[in-house]
Amino acid sequence: MGRFRSLGDRRQSAKSRRHRRHLIRTKVRMPTREDIVLLASYNASMNAKLYSAAASLPKEVLSVDLGAFFGSILGTLNHIVAGDTIWLRRFMAHPSDLLSLKAMVKIPAPTTLAHVFSDDLDVLLKHRIRLDAIIEAMAAEVSDRDLVQPLLYRNSRGDFQKTFGSLLLHLFNHQTHHRGQASTLLSQSGVDIGLTDLLEWIPDYRK
Repeated sequence: MGRFRSLGDRRQSAKSRRHRRHLIRTKVRMPTREDIVLLASYNASMNAKLYSAAASLPKEVLSVDLGAFFGSILGTLNHIVAGDTIWLRRFMAHPSDLLSLKAMVKIPAPTTLAHVFSDDLDVLLKHRIRLDAIIEAMAAEVSDRDLVQPLLYRNSRGDFQKTFGSLLLHLFNHQTHHRGQASTLLSQSGVDIGLTDLLEWIPDYRK
C-alpha cells in the first residue's frame, strides 16, 4: 500500500512539478534555506528587543491609543502575533507536512487581525516566544525543495496558490512592517529600540 498514492496526492505532485517549471521559465528566484534561517534568527532577535523596550513603559502607556492602525503599542504587538498565527496555521497545509508546525494545532486561529491575545505584555511575550521558536524550528527544517512548492490557502477574498518561499518572505516582511510601526510608537513615548538593520545579522563574505 505504501507504494500507491491517492489521486489527490498525484494531482498535488503534478501541480508542484508544473509550478517548478513555471519558476524556471520566468526566472523567479526563490529564497534559499539559508535566507529563511537568517530571517528567522533576525526576526526572533528583533522581537526580543522590541518587547524589552516596551517593558520599560508603564502598562497604561502601552495601552493608550496613539493613532496607529491598530491603535496602541499593545494593539500593534497583538496584531503581529495574530498575523503570524494565521500564516503558520496556513503553512500546516504544506505538502511536506512539516513537523515543526505540529505545535500550531494547539494554538487557535484568531478571529480577526485585531485579535487581542492579551492586554498584559508579559503574557503576550510568552506567546511571542513560543511562535518565534516554531518559526526558527520551521526554518531549520525546510529544504530548498520545500521552498519552491506551491501552497494552497484561503482568506476572506477567496482561494489562492502561491510559492511557499514567497509566502515566508511575506511573513517576515509583515513583521518588519509592523515592528517599524511599534518602534515609532515607542520612540514617540521616549524609548529607543536601538539598531534594527538586518545588515547586522548578515555574516561577512568569506571566500
